[in-house]
Amino acid sequence: MTDNLELKMDAYLPLRNVVFQTLRTAILTGELQPGERLMELQLAEKLGVSRTPIREAIHMLEKEGLAKIVPRKGAHVAKMTEKDLIDVLMIRKTLEDLALRTACELITKEELEELEDAMHLFEDATKQDDVVKTAQADVAFHDVIYKAADNPKLLNILNNLREQMYRYRVEYLKDSSIFPQLVKEHRQMYDAIVSGNQDAAAECLDKHLHNQAMAVRDIIREQE
Repeated sequence: MTDNLELKMDAYLPLRNVVFQTLRTAILTGELQPGERLMELQLAEKLGVSRTPIREAIHMLEKEGLAKIVPRKGAHVAKMTEKDLIDVLMIRKTLEDLALRTACELITKEELEELEDAMHLFEDATKQDDVVKTAQADVAFHDVIYKAADNPKLLNILNNLREQMYRYRVEYLKDSSIFPQLVKEHRQMYDAIVSGNQDAAAECLDKHLHNQAMAVRDIIREQE
């Protein structure tokens, strides 16, 4: 069990959510390793809480695919698999392709400015040596595109998928050598949207997700 776990209390969040965010961050950053046991009693003692919010947080982690609960054996950090990676990216590609093509038609001047700002913020984040902040900036860039599609039902589905994609996104972003390529890919998507070129935007997205899939696939194979 990692010695670095520490709750960051938030007066606006229920305790189970604070515990969930703490464990989620530990898993995404690698403090809690794939296959590591999530023992309620030890976690409760470490974080200074009762077992109830620990149990609730573990169930929340399971819904995101970050934990696996085995009846009568307890819970552990879920291992990433190539099948899960392919499944998630297949869905993401299909839905984000739709959002991207629609955004090319509907994006407003204000949203274009927001997308440009998000693009620059991502570039700035890549220089801060903070993988979580970089991942959040990457999410923010794509979120502008989702919103610009002006389809609340599509946005809701993509938001629900986001958490399942997040683990793979963080793994990908741990390698800072890929940052210049990512910055370039965001710029290419932005330029395609500005020009309204749906095919060019879709091609950029396809390359963007393919590069992520290949890199994370290699990480998963190394872990196995």
